[in-house]
Amino acid sequence: MSILLEHRTTTDLGDRLRDACCVTVEFLADIAAVCRRFPSNTHGAKTARIEQLIQSHAWIDAVLALIDLELPQWRIRRIAYDEGEWYCALSRQRELPDWLDQSVEARHADLALAMLSAFVEARRISTPSSRTSVPPVPQEATPAYEAACSDNFA
Repeated sequence: MSILLEHRTTTDLGDRLRDACCVTVEFLADIAAVCRRFPSNTHGAKTARIEQLIQSHAWIDAVLALIDLELPQWRIRRIAYDEGEWYCALSRQRELPDWLDQSVEARHADLALAMLSAFVEARRISTPSSRTSVPPVPQEATPAYEAACSDNFA
């Protein structure tokens, strides 16, 4: 899957998560489909566990297992409930104070959807950029291009 398509899919998932009222099997399957490690044969036991949790509608456990499989360096930093919304924060370094940590935060009325929103955002941030540190050079010369010899033979 190309980076541009993957980014667009992640953005679409973020919009769908914001508008959703509850988790469904199809919705969680769509999110798992964009994951790189989920359909893997090397993680067979973890993948089977996630599929079993999805089929049994254990949404929160399925999201926790998906985070563990897809983003092993990320952990849940905070889950809080305030004024009818769940807040979920994922972090790479939980031991740091809040003001030093660069965590990903999401909120939703449903806990599983708040956790999924944080997962999708953390995955978007963790996806390596395809850009290089050197800017691209145009492959075609302009019509005004003229070759010049710059060697000094004197």
